Amino acid sequence: MHGTTALLIELGGVILALGLVGRLAGVIGLSPIPLYLLAGLAFGHGGLMPLYASEGFVAAGAEIGVILLLLMLGLEYSASDLVTSLRTQYPSGLVDLVLNATPGAVAALLLGWGPVGAVALAGVTWISSSGVIAKVLTDLGRLGNRETPVILGLLVIEDLSMALYLPLLTALVAGVGLAGGGVALAVALGTVGLVLYVALRHGRLISRAVSSDDPEMLLLVVLGTTVLVAGLAQRLQVSAAVGAFLVGIALSGEVAEGVRRLFSPLRDLFAAVFFVFFGLSTDPTAIPPVLLPALLLAAATAMTKIATGWYAARRAGIGRRGRLRTGGALVARGEFSVVIAGLAAATEPRIGPLATAYVLILVIAGPLAARWAGSGRRPGPRPRRRPLGRLLRRRDRPPGADGDPRGRSPSASAAANP
Repeated sequence: MHGTTALLIELGGVILALGLVGRLAGVIGLSPIPLYLLAGLAFGHGGLMPLYASEGFVAAGAEIGVILLLLMLGLEYSASDLVTSLRTQYPSGLVDLVLNATPGAVAALLLGWGPVGAVALAGVTWISSSGVIAKVLTDLGRLGNRETPVILGLLVIEDLSMALYLPLLTALVAGVGLAGGGVALAVALGTVGLVLYVALRHGRLISRAVSSDDPEMLLLVVLGTTVLVAGLAQRLQVSAAVGAFLVGIALSGEVAEGVRRLFSPLRDLFAAVFFVFFGLSTDPTAIPPVLLPALLLAAATAMTKIATGWYAARRAGIGRRGRLRTGGALVARGEFSVVIAGLAAATEPRIGPLATAYVLILVIAGPLAARWAGSGRRPGPRPRRRPLGRLLRRRDRPPGADGDPRGRSPSASAAANP
C-alpha cells in the first residue's frame, strides 16, 4: 500500500508539473519540449527531486509516448503523399542526408565513440523535428506560403527514412554486425514497400475495417492494433516506432481524422512523459562536459539545415527570402533525435547527455531562426490554416486549379514572396 501511495503522489506531481511547464511554454511562445527535458533532469537521479516509486511506470509510459508520436505522424501523410515526395524531392533529401548527417558522424568519431556511435549521432543531427516545425509554421501563419510544401516534402522524406534507419540502428546496437544490419534493412525495406502498396491499393478497405461510429470502439481498436504492430515490429527488430508510423500511413480519410481527434490528448500526455523519461535517464552532472561540443555541433548543423532549405527551395524556383524561410524553419531538432539517442544509450552512454544538450539548444533556436528568417516578409493577408496532410496533397492538383496559372491557391499567391 505504501508503494502505491508513493507511486500516485509522484505521478500526480510529475503530471501537474508538466501541465504547468506546458502552460509556461505557451505563454513565452516556445515548444514545451525543452521544458519537459529540463523537468526530467530535475526528477532524475542526481537531480533536485529524484523519482523512485514511479520510475518503472514512467518508462512504460515513455514507450507508449513514442508509439503515439509516430502513429500521429503517420496519420498526417497518405501513401500517395509519400510517393509524390520521394519522386519530386529525392535530390533535396539526399543533400539533406549528406549535409546534416556528416557533422554528427564526424563528431562521434572525433570523440572516440566508434562506428555505432557515429551512425547514432549522425541520425541525431540529421532529422528535423516535424512536430516543432509544424507548430511553428502554424503559429507564424505560413501554411499557405509557397515554400511550405518544400519544407513539408523534406520532412516527409526524413520521416520515411526513419522507417529504414531505425531498424538498422537497432540491429547495430544489438551487436548483430553488418550482416545482421543488412538483414534488418532488407526486412524494413520489404515492410515499408508492402505497407505502401497495401495503403495505395487497399487503404479504403483497411480504414473501413477499423472504422466505427462509436468513439470508444475506434479508440480501442486503433490503439490495440498500433501497440500490437509496434510489439511485433520490435520483435522483428524493425523498431516499434516504425511499426506505429506504418499503421498511421495505412489509415486514411474520415477514419484518420477521427483518430487524430481522439488520440491528440493521449499523444500530448504520453509524449510529455517520453521527454521527461529521457531527461530522467540523463545525469545532469554529465551535461556540462559536453556542452561545448553540443554548442559547436548545434551551430554547424543549424547552418547545414539552412543550406539544405536554400537548395531545396531554389530547386522549386523560390526567391531568396523564401529560401531563407525554408532553411530557418528546418533548424529545430526534437522527438526523433531523442528517440535515436535513447536507442543508442545502451551502447554509448555519452550520447545521452550530448543529445539532451543538443536538442535543448536547437529546439529553442529553431523557432527563433524560423521567425528571424521571416523578418523580411512583406505584409499581406494572413493565409488560411489547413491540415498539413491536405496541404501536401494539393501539390497533385493541376496548375490553375484554383485560378492561379502557377498552380498556387489565392492565399498562397498573396502570402508568397519573391
